Amino acid sequence: MSGQPTADVAYADSAEQTAPVVLELRGVSKVYGEEPPVYALREVSFAVGEGELVAIVGPSGSGKTTLLHVMGTLERPSSGVVSITGLDAAGLSDRELARLRATRIGFVFQQFFLAEHSTALENVAEGLLYAGVAVAERRERAAQTLARVGLAERASFRPSKLSGGERQRVAIARALVGAPAIVLADEPTGNLDSASGTGVLELLEELNAQGATILVITHDHDLAARLPRQVQVLDGRIVNDTLEGNLGPAETGEEQR
Repeated sequence: MSGQPTADVAYADSAEQTAPVVLELRGVSKVYGEEPPVYALREVSFAVGEGELVAIVGPSGSGKTTLLHVMGTLERPSSGVVSITGLDAAGLSDRELARLRATRIGFVFQQFFLAEHSTALENVAEGLLYAGVAVAERRERAAQTLARVGLAERASFRPSKLSGGERQRVAIARALVGAPAIVLADEPTGNLDSASGTGVLELLEELNAQGATILVITHDHDLAARLPRQVQVLDGRIVNDTLEGNLGPAETGEEQR
């Protein structure tokens, strides 16, 4: 598969500074049921440029999880366009979507989802399993990525021998090992104590400084405030995006529908 980004995204600090678009949503809605229909997402539109570090923030029930699934192509939207590195996900078969996820999207989850009987190295190498990478190269790249997240000396340890913060670092390494275009991190500090959570957030900031494009999905406004851009979700809508300074109905007093 191949494709080029469809546009450039402007950064808040400079009208002239642009970067290729990695992720773009245009008019995306997600509806469940028919009588009556339940709108999990309503006309969501935004773009993420290469190298951005963005927080998607909102309370429980705001639509964050559905948005994560749609952005990650785990669910198809009811309407609208989801584009990953210029590829319209709606036009791809299930097989092509699986390939897209394996090569262009990295996932980090709150629950880690590590194989308990595999070592840290094996867990990270698994991130390349569906990308068609040979076994020897998978292990070599896994070792390099573990070193990148500060766990080179823990490569042979199983998850039960690692702290919560270390397990999340393994999960982050697994997401990064395939050099995806974007990493989606769902509540990456949610299962950690404050010190470990701070360490993981600092790691994400370091990885972003090295060029990784990362979206953090969170309910924690303090965590979100640390990131350069915050996109606030409420009742399935984007009500504020600090990149654009856009205010939605929640801020303007317009009635939500």
